[in-house]
Amino acid sequence: MTTTTTIDRSVAQASALTAEQVAALAAPLSRANVKERDQGRGKVSYIEGWVVIAEANRIFGFDGWQRETVALRCVSQAERRIGREPSKPSDPPQRDGWGVTYTARVRVIVGGIVREGSGAGHGIDVDLGQAHESAIKEAETDAMKRALMTFGNPFGLALYDKQQRQVTTTSSESPSGGGTTQRPSHGNSPSTAGGNGTLRRSVAGNGHLPSSHRAAGLPSAAAATDGTEEAREDPALLPLDGTTIRRIHATIRSLPQPQLEGFTKAFRKRFQVPAEATSIADRICQKRHHDWIETFLVQHQTAAVAS
Repeated sequence: MTTTTTIDRSVAQASALTAEQVAALAAPLSRANVKERDQGRGKVSYIEGWVVIAEANRIFGFDGWQRETVALRCVSQAERRIGREPSKPSDPPQRDGWGVTYTARVRVIVGGIVREGSGAGHGIDVDLGQAHESAIKEAETDAMKRALMTFGNPFGLALYDKQQRQVTTTSSESPSGGGTTQRPSHGNSPSTAGGNGTLRRSVAGNGHLPSSHRAAGLPSAAAATDGTEEAREDPALLPLDGTTIRRIHATIRSLPQPQLEGFTKAFRKRFQVPAEATSIADRICQKRHHDWIETFLVQHQTAAVAS
């Protein structure tokens, strides 16, 4: 124990990290921050990009770390069919679209520490420009997560241990199923249920999340079924689970007022929210909303560093 403490203090002094930051980086990863998805014959464990950014802000401070994209390359662009092949006359037809893949390399700087990570992103859309945009954003987020992962468990390092011995489970959380090999991933995962909240607009037309906002709930069985049917055509329409929506609401609520107002305006414009709608929280309910918000937070972090 004495040796570990001495090493921790030496690392803190040499890297310009505080002892508290070193302790936070060495702390176990909370399973509440871990998502899973089926891939191949097993399950893949991963941490979402917006969670990684929130952890970096918590540990290093909002102005204590920087990220920059040092390389970005389109490695694939091809026409493809979007949607499942109809099995009966009532099924929606497939559409012509594009598949695009990018690779990226992102550098993360904390004090005098420099780390880099590589990642890939894939975009599928009927619009070629949208496919490129999605692929670029996913590649940059993937690379950023891999760079931050090298700092410690809170950023997903603990997931590289197949036994996940540094992933903690509280009494309110259920551990992942045993007997299934798990490995870390830096991609996104669709969820299976939806919810809503009460993100309201101010008099000036900008949104805020009041402290008394209603917690996100689960949809009815019919709503969940409808969302699943739509997702068969477009994965971006997959509904989010209530826990994910609540965490998104909490993250948005913690934004500084200027950024919160900018977020609300951008969300309304991107998803064409009617001006007469007094709330946008109930519209944060699908994977496409989650992915856009994650990208917004990444871009804000970059802009804050640049300024």
